Amino acid sequence: MRKAFGLIMAIMFIVLVATIGALALSFSTQTNRQTLDSYIKAQAELLSYSATEYALLAISGHNIATANNCINNIDIQDGGFNISITLQYIGNGLPAACETLSNTIATSSSQATVLMDTIVSYPGSESNGPVRIHRRTLQKP
Repeated sequence: MRKAFGLIMAIMFIVLVATIGALALSFSTQTNRQTLDSYIKAQAELLSYSATEYALLAISGHNIATANNCINNIDIQDGGFNISITLQYIGNGLPAACETLSNTIATSSSQATVLMDTIVSYPGSESNGPVRIHRRTLQKP
């Protein structure tokens, strides 16, 4: 009777150790996936700030009056990330080629103010899902 009880206890111990090992393996892969997701999200947020600053630089270097047109869209691909910037202008007497939100602003300080929609997307992979960050800012170049 004692040997049978010892055998049952040994089997229970082996099942317990196997269960704990499977849980530890599951948690370690889940932690790795969460770390990768966190990294990609932080990278997308930083790219949204950089893309907004890049769009401001592009607008500043582009003279609306002499070229008689505006920069309305900027598309960038960077390391698997797709960045799309849509620009809408606010002002008075803007060229017809400009994507205008309002063309009736009478104050000179608001002339050529830009509403920027910056969308950073990452299509994802087998180990992580897609990421999409949207940032809307009102800027005066």
